[in-house]
Amino acid sequence: MSGPPSGPSRRTSPTSGSGSAAPDGCGSPSNGVTVIGHGTSYLRGAYGRRGPTPRWTTGAHVATTPTQQSGLRSLQPQQWRSFFAAWLGYFLDGFDFILITLVLTEIAEEFQLDLPTAATLVSAAFVSRWFGGLVLGAIGDRFGRKPAMIISIWCFAVGSLLCGFAWGYWSMFAFRALVGIGMAGEYGSSATFAMESWPQALRNRASGMLLSAYPVGVVVASLLYAVIVPSLGWRWMFYIGILPVVLALVMRRSLPEAAEWQREVGERAEATTFQILFGTRQRALLNTVIGIVIAVCLVLVFSKAAGPATWLLAIIVGAGFIAYLVQMAGRLWPMTVALVVTVFAAFLYSWPIQSLLPTYLKTDLGYNPAAVSTVLLWAGLGYAAGSVAAGMLGDRIGTRRAYLTGLLVSLLVIAPVFLIGGSSFVLLSVLLFALQFTSQGISGLLPKFITDHFPTRLRAAGLGLTYNIGALGGALAPVIGATLAQRFGGLGTALMVLAIAFTIVVAVFVGFNVPARIGKALRVESDAPALQEGAR
Repeated sequence: MSGPPSGPSRRTSPTSGSGSAAPDGCGSPSNGVTVIGHGTSYLRGAYGRRGPTPRWTTGAHVATTPTQQSGLRSLQPQQWRSFFAAWLGYFLDGFDFILITLVLTEIAEEFQLDLPTAATLVSAAFVSRWFGGLVLGAIGDRFGRKPAMIISIWCFAVGSLLCGFAWGYWSMFAFRALVGIGMAGEYGSSATFAMESWPQALRNRASGMLLSAYPVGVVVASLLYAVIVPSLGWRWMFYIGILPVVLALVMRRSLPEAAEWQREVGERAEATTFQILFGTRQRALLNTVIGIVIAVCLVLVFSKAAGPATWLLAIIVGAGFIAYLVQMAGRLWPMTVALVVTVFAAFLYSWPIQSLLPTYLKTDLGYNPAAVSTVLLWAGLGYAAGSVAAGMLGDRIGTRRAYLTGLLVSLLVIAPVFLIGGSSFVLLSVLLFALQFTSQGISGLLPKFITDHFPTRLRAAGLGLTYNIGALGGALAPVIGATLAQRFGGLGTALMVLAIAFTIVVAVFVGFNVPARIGKALRVESDAPALQEGAR
């Protein structure tokens, strides 16, 4: 990719260093807009101290040239290798994480757990994801996307292997938490690596195609489940999760760093999330303490050990997360909270089905492992095909419009999936394909939707932190689904209600462009694409 061309004339804010710049037509300090540029702006920080506020301009945009507009054929072999290395990580992500949902009933039987308690083992990976998103995202912003990708894949591969040696509830909970750290880092670093290695005009497609790897991993895991578990037992599903890691590591070590990060951060030595959160001894100590408090509170809440103090601990966790977001985003922190809420609701509509569908098929419909594997195959194929289609649609009509279209269409399919029960195996498979094509497939645009709200030097941590805080909705999803199933007298009704309700919530946030509207209302200048005039 060629270097960025010289852009339109710029005005320099007196509150920023000489590198600070705003595009013509944007506000300046004289009309009430705070410009945060390459210099240091001494606004009041997150804790009432005066210090450097995160600087949101990156100084250049990637040009969209005729070559970039010519489609996938214009990509160089190195760009495809970079994409496939990230794709393989997402494949392993889907493969490793879905294992716990496939064998949840077998684990519950061996460890003598009821369904709501067993469902917290699915939640365990989400409890730790925020930490992985924060730390590995910050590493990706500071030291490069590639090191963060390598650390991430080691975390969830080793964690998955250890799950096969779990001897009880708490050991499995701890090993799933390690998987969650790796998943979070994989999501943030691989997504930014893949998109920053491709031209701007093709990044919706990169996002959708990348997310298609996750359901492919799910499909492969479900096919192996039907073969391995009946003959070898559930533990062998976790043992084989380590096998593809060698290929992924070899590929990633031979790749160059993402071009956009190298140009806009690596060569410019800009302040990144890592420096913002851990740049001084006092700030590093404070943020470490906050992290420990959040971790302890989350473990107590999701292991059901908090008792009547659950809501108090939840408030403490929320305050800790906001403290991180304030430091990372400065005055734009309300926008990042809106992104977190969007992701949180997205997990609450998708993850009850993702995590409890195998249990629903086995317990409510009475399907055997072979039938479960076949249904999950069609659901996974729908997810993968929908992710690719979403990326193509996003490049054509815009990220937000494509996202909203998929959500609205999915509302037509949710109820039929669960109302037909087990009356028709073929019809259920077709409907699940359609549901996953629209509802889950459109989530292939979520990395692009989130990263559009951040400049390059904060992008990996911005995506990793906002997405993985919001992913706590995935921690709640199986627990809420299992609990509602007991109240409604069936898991299918619970899954249907959650999916419809929270799909509507996400459609409202995306359709009305709530995060970007909040960001623009704060009148803080940013080079983030979603905050530019005319963004779709």
